[in-house]
Amino acid sequence: MTDLTRQISDTGFAFLHGAAMRAELLRHGTLADWAVFSASWDALEIDTYMADGGRYRRRRHAVFAAQPGGAILRQADQPHYQEVNYNALNGGVARWFAPMTPEVAQGASLGTILSFCRSLFESMAPERAWHIELHQFRIEARRDEAGQPTPEGMHRDGVDYVLVLLINRVNIASGMTTVHDLERNLLGSFTLTQPLDAALVHDRRVYHGVTAVEPLDAGKAAYRDVLVVTFRAG
Repeated sequence: MTDLTRQISDTGFAFLHGAAMRAELLRHGTLADWAVFSASWDALEIDTYMADGGRYRRRRHAVFAAQPGGAILRQADQPHYQEVNYNALNGGVARWFAPMTPEVAQGASLGTILSFCRSLFESMAPERAWHIELHQFRIEARRDEAGQPTPEGMHRDGVDYVLVLLINRVNIASGMTTVHDLERNLLGSFTLTQPLDAALVHDRRVYHGVTAVEPLDAGKAAYRDVLVVTFRAG
């Protein structure tokens, strides 16, 4: 059992600084196309499903699957669905988002991220078939509208494991992640500030949420880019 596996098994979550996360990822592949990968967040589309009326979130979505011992393969585009008890704001609706582009889905960086996730999560739950969803998020902050990374509040995603990977953070304040046990007691808090800073969550054991982000300079673009990867036993 690795230190990372032990930490998630013991506490239900882990926070990795970017340098440590990079080292973990490079054990599973290359990040040679990282510049192209991160630049793809500039081409996300507005999330039109926000029940709070907000237009501060852009995203793309993809679904992958893996059988025990088999390759991780992209699936046909399909909606993202959460039950209302997991997402009180936007749950109960089949939400069709703009698909992740083939260049990103087939790129080296994403392949490395998926390989790392599978290796880590299977060290805690071996021999599983996995339903995998990927969400590219850009949360924008403006003078008249704070950006809400988790507008549904403290929540679980209804999956087994979650990776939240920071891609970029520009001209924003706050965005602190908090993790709580199932009785809502605070277990830890941290802020993703540098590219590749990462939060890993055992979703069946803990709640997580992120505070709103605000622009440091209201006259300039302000946003928080993350990749969220969820693994659910299929």
